[in-house]
Formats: sequence, structure tokens, C-alpha cells
Amino acid sequence: MQFTSEQPEQPIPDDKKKTNAVVETIQQLGQTAVPALTESNIFCMTIIGQVEGHLVLPPQNKTTKYEHLIPQLVAAEQNHKIEGVFIVLNTVGGDVEAGLAIAEMISSLSKPTVTLVLGGGHSIGVPIAVAGDMSFIAETATMTIHPIRLNGLVIGVPQTFEYLDKMQERVVRFVTSHSNVTEHTFKELMFKTGELTRDIGTTVIGSDAVKHGLIDAVGGLGEALKELNRRIEASKLGRIEVNIQ
Repeated sequence: MQFTSEQPEQPIPDDKKKTNAVVETIQQLGQTAVPALTESNIFCMTIIGQVEGHLVLPPQNKTTKYEHLIPQLVAAEQNHKIEGVFIVLNTVGGDVEAGLAIAEMISSLSKPTVTLVLGGGHSIGVPIAVAGDMSFIAETATMTIHPIRLNGLVIGVPQTFEYLDKMQERVVRFVTSHSNVTEHTFKELMFKTGELTRDIGTTVIGSDAVKHGLIDAVGGLGEALKELNRRIEASKLGRIEVNIQ
């Protein structure tokens, strides 16, 4: 016969389980109560940090990879439960072609889309910010508009400048066709000297972006979601009218 000194495991009291859960929540999220996750008819997509394109950025950079965003937008378009898309931006810019690809995807969605600029929507973040059906900007948020720059090896031939000029025209054409800013005003902001210390361009803040016609309205999270819900309801009514007819 064998004897063992092992004690049977004692059940953990419910109050201790709750205490452990609260401690873990505080450690992970810094709060004692977590909002319940309920299924929503709105898909929220965040574009934070630098838009990463064809080149992988250093690990210390806060980045948003465009190859992660495009499949999400495709999935949102195909999902019948998703009735609207909400895009939140706080980006310094990044890869031009990647930014334009994201902007084109947002503008071509068949579902209502609203964009909100928080903190900053700089450089190639500008086309993304204006790509939605309605755009908002926080009162303290900024947008930097400047000419396109090249990184890495640059060949000193006229063709390089022509390529750069054509790419810049793509950005100008997209922004002016998806916002109320005129081409003359946008280029004037883009090529302004003296405002940026180490670059050519302009930084516009909140209401200035609305005044120039870049952004539709000054507002925050509440106003943006209210507008998106209004557009979702209007879209439903439009579909009902079409079906009746």
C-alpha cells in the first residue's frame, strides 16, 4: 500500500475569482470595468502611426500595414451584417501608393463611410481622410500638406522629376475630387514656404481644414457616429423605396 501526502485541490471561491479578474483587468487595461462587446452593424477601422507600404519599417515605428487594411475593407463590403464603415485616423503619413490604395478602397465602398481625424492626418493621410462620404476633424487635430518626397536612391534625370510630378498630380486630383477644396487652394497650401521649418507646405488645424474645404465638419466621436448612423438609416430607406418601386 502506498501513502501520499498530496492534498486535494481546494476550489477557488467565487469572490476570489472576481478579485483576480479585476486585478488582471487593471494590469492589462488600466480600468476596473470593461465595456461588453456586442455585435455592431458598424465596422471601425483605425489607421495609426505610419502607413507602411512596400518596405518594412523598423520595429520601433508605430505602423499600419496596408496589406492588413485592404482585406478588412473587402470583408466589410461583403459582410451583410456590416451597414457602415467608420475610419479613425491618427497618422503621420507614409507610403504614397499604399495610402492612395487605401483611400481608393474606402471611396469605392458601397456602404456609408465616415472618417474622423484625431491628433493628426498628415501627408498621405489627407487623401484617406477625405475618402469617406463625410469627414470630421477634432478641434485640436492637425493636417500637414506638403509636396511628395522620395527616399533612397534618386537618379538625377528629368524622368525622375516627371514621375514625381505625375504622382503628385494623382494625390491632388484625388483630394480635390473627394473634398470641397479647389486645386488652386490645395496647391497653394502644398507649396507654401516659411510655415514648416524643414519643409515646404502648410499645417492646418481643425477649423482651418474645414474653412479650406478639406474636411466637412469639426467634430469628435459622438458627432461622427451620429452622422454615420443617420446615413445608414437613409441608405435603408433608399433601398426600401427602390424595392417598392
